[in-house]
Amino acid sequence: MRAQFVMSEIWIGLRRNLTMTIAVIVSVALSLSLAGAAILLRVQVDQMKGYWGDKVQVTVYFCNKTNVKDAATNPADKNCASGVASQQQIDDAHAQLLKNPLVDQVYTETPEEAAAHFKQEFPDSPLLSYASADWFSYSLRVKLKNPQQYQAVAGAMVGQPGVAKADDQSAVLKPLFNLLNGAQVTAIVIMAIMLGVTLLLIVNTVRVSAFSRKRETGIMRLVGASNYYVQMPFIAEAAFAAIVGAALASGLLAVGKYVMIDQFLKKQITLINFIGWGPVFQIMPLLLVIGVAMSGLAAFLTLRKYLRV
Repeated sequence: MRAQFVMSEIWIGLRRNLTMTIAVIVSVALSLSLAGAAILLRVQVDQMKGYWGDKVQVTVYFCNKTNVKDAATNPADKNCASGVASQQQIDDAHAQLLKNPLVDQVYTETPEEAAAHFKQEFPDSPLLSYASADWFSYSLRVKLKNPQQYQAVAGAMVGQPGVAKADDQSAVLKPLFNLLNGAQVTAIVIMAIMLGVTLLLIVNTVRVSAFSRKRETGIMRLVGASNYYVQMPFIAEAAFAAIVGAALASGLLAVGKYVMIDQFLKKQITLINFIGWGPVFQIMPLLLVIGVAMSGLAAFLTLRKYLRV
């Protein structure tokens, strides 16, 4: 009988404050969606760093005719002022890399091979007609035992005779990671603002509900109802709104994952290993717990202050 009474009180409260309850549900859904998106974005960044971190290589480019020609005007090519890299200089650099304890393997690529790879990978490039062997440099691609130590290997090769430059792939990936980290920070800031708005809505909704039923709660107190029994319908109303909001947030995340990642990004960007459905399903119960805990706690603290019977 008590449970039936509590359920009837919950229904009365939801019906009396329908518009505010809908506002709470929408706010909870949006804030939890942003929270889930921020967490999933963090998972995506960590997954990308782990995937590409193991593939970071150092590429050593040797002086070609273009570098020699630009040596007088381009400071980046000043090491090529003495001429095109000789086979002896290439062999010496190769041997030095093999002796380096940080190096796992060294792969060679001739200008002819580089030109063939360019034509194969970029068949529609407007520069395809210029992609001859003279346009490319002899290079050594270095696989590292520890990708985090790429700077030590690249730094050891810079300035060596015949070496034009030593690049690492992390320099290409760093702007992408910075962009994703910035997007995550933005999502967290917006999430915090939305959570604040949601908490204010929950507080106001509980206050209005408590004042509208002040007579009923007074009667319950007179007949000996405990604080828990009096407060339970109000807390349950807030928890119900949170459950519905968390369900909507889970649905929004699932739709966003399917539409944005599976149907669009995966087809447009094939170089990125995007997250699967596992992290999405794992985060849904967390959103439910966060929503219910946030709403229940806000309702409980509000009732302690405003429910005086």
